[in-house]
Amino acid sequence: VVGHPLDTVKTRLQAGQGYRNTLHCVLSIYRKETVSGFFKGMSFPLASITVYNSVVFGFFSNAQRLISKYRYGDGRHPCGLLDLTAASMLTGLVSVVLGAPVDLVKIRLQMQTQTLLAGMCGGAGGSDVPLRSVGVPVQGGYRGPIHCISSILQAEGVQGLYRGAGAMVLRDVPGYTLYFIPYTIFCDLLRPDATSTPNPCAIWLAGGLAGSISWVTATPADVVKSRMQADARLHRKYKGIVHCIVHSYRTEGAQVFFRGASVNAIRGFPMSATMFLTYELSLQFFRSF
Repeated sequence: VVGHPLDTVKTRLQAGQGYRNTLHCVLSIYRKETVSGFFKGMSFPLASITVYNSVVFGFFSNAQRLISKYRYGDGRHPCGLLDLTAASMLTGLVSVVLGAPVDLVKIRLQMQTQTLLAGMCGGAGGSDVPLRSVGVPVQGGYRGPIHCISSILQAEGVQGLYRGAGAMVLRDVPGYTLYFIPYTIFCDLLRPDATSTPNPCAIWLAGGLAGSISWVTATPADVVKSRMQADARLHRKYKGIVHCIVHSYRTEGAQVFFRGASVNAIRGFPMSATMFLTYELSLQFFRSF
């Protein structure tokens, strides 16, 4: 709920909608769509975030245990930097399986600048037929996440839900590596001594810094992912990841790949700080029984 408005701004900036800067994007959304415009597409991520995060953090923890058991013969043996890297990269791959459809639906809904279909297409005999009547999905035509999913499945099949998944792999594999490793390093630096556990303030700070680092460094791949997922079938501009990168660079320059970096940095801190703090406190709570 806290991060979604900034995520909407980030998506609009990255997808190339003619906004001059972050402030212009924020004001444009507010003027044209009011406050509700910042919360478009939130219901589906909100409904799936618990499952997604439990899988991501659960897989990361279990991957560490398996690696430690394989390398050291003890699943409780502390992981080294190389072990953490391997566990983080595997977590990034797994996250795409669940996260790609959620992100796709979220972005398609976020990109809607109007609530009703407003186009006409030529019918038989030159008559104008509303697009809704012929079942053609256009930008602005999704009534909600369920309608969005069914429209994508009907038009493109299951593979349609995974459009941009390749770019998401490029974002999440290094992204989660630069998420969990900085968190671990900062926690080690902020703990009083090697045998003690970090206090909640240290966990919150370490998680926030790790989130900002991860999201800022992942911005170029995030731009490509956002553009491909916002690229609706009837208005398709990009043939694939390479074409998206080349086309974006030729038309808008190298700076296009850093659109939304400041928003990602701001948004990444409170989201990740809260997530890591809740995760660690939950583990402590359940381990006390």
